[in-house]
Amino acid sequence: MSLEKTLNLNINSPFKQGPSDLSFSILASGSSGNCTYIESATTHLMVDAGLSGKRIEGLFQQIDRSLAQVDAILVTHEHKDHIHGVGVLSRKYNLPIYANRKTWSVMANMIGKIAPENIKYIENEEMITIGDIDVLTYNVSHDAIQPQFYAFQRSKKQFVMLTDTGYVSQRLRDLLKNADAYLIESNHEIEMLRYGPYPWSLKQRILSDKGHLSNEDGALAMIDLIGEKTKDIYLGHLSRDNNTKVLALSAMEDTLTQYDFDIKRQIKLHMTDPAMATELKYL
Repeated sequence: MSLEKTLNLNINSPFKQGPSDLSFSILASGSSGNCTYIESATTHLMVDAGLSGKRIEGLFQQIDRSLAQVDAILVTHEHKDHIHGVGVLSRKYNLPIYANRKTWSVMANMIGKIAPENIKYIENEEMITIGDIDVLTYNVSHDAIQPQFYAFQRSKKQFVMLTDTGYVSQRLRDLLKNADAYLIESNHEIEMLRYGPYPWSLKQRILSDKGHLSNEDGALAMIDLIGEKTKDIYLGHLSRDNNTKVLALSAMEDTLTQYDFDIKRQIKLHMTDPAMATELKYL
C-alpha cells in the first residue's frame, strides 16, 4: 500500500482499531524548546525533548503524568530546541530514541553516550507501530540534515505534527488531510520579523523555504488540511521575538473565517506555550 493511502486517514483506513482513543499534550512549543506527549491506554510516547530534563519532568507533572511511563522518544531533527534533554532522559529512564540515520549521524555527538539498545531508527516516509500506536513519518523543509515529523494514529483517530518547515508542499497537504487534530507552526509575523532586531542573514534563513512558517503560511496550509473530522488546531513554535499569541491567533481566525470555516462550532483553536503544557486532549 502506498504511503499516500496509509497517511490519508479515512473511512477505509487500514489502521487497526481498538477500544482506546488517542490523547496528547503539547508540553512545550517555541523557539526556546519543544516537547510533545502522546498516549493511548497502554503506550506513552514523547516527541523531542528540547528543554532540560528537570523542566520536562515539571511539564509532565502539569498533566499528571510521569516520565517513568514513557516508552520512547521520537526526534524530529537535531536542533538544540528539539534535543537538549534527549540524552539525559534516555539515560535516566532507559528510553529508546527513534530518529532517522542522518539525524543520528549528527545528533549522536550532541546528546552524550546512549545505550546501544536504545538507538532506534525510523526513516523518512516509513510507518512503524510502537505499542498500539501507529507512527507515520514525512519529510519537511528545514535547515537540518534530514528533518522529519510524525503523525500518530489509533482507533481511527489521528494527530498530526507539522512545525519547523519553510513551506508545506502539496504532497504533504494531500497526505495529512483530514486529521482529528493538528499542531501547525505559526512561527512569526512577517512584518515583526522584517523590522525586528535579528541580523539580515537570520531573517533570510527564517523566511526561506528551509525556515519556518509565518502566521499566514500556517493558516493557509490549514485551509487545505482541514477535513470533516478536524476539530482541533494547535498553533505552535511561536517566535519569542517576532510574534505574539494575539497575532498568531488572529491570523488563523481571519483566514479560516475568510474560507468559511466555523471557528466557533466546527473547529477549536488552541495556543501553545514554551513553559506551560496544554491540557491532555482526548480524541
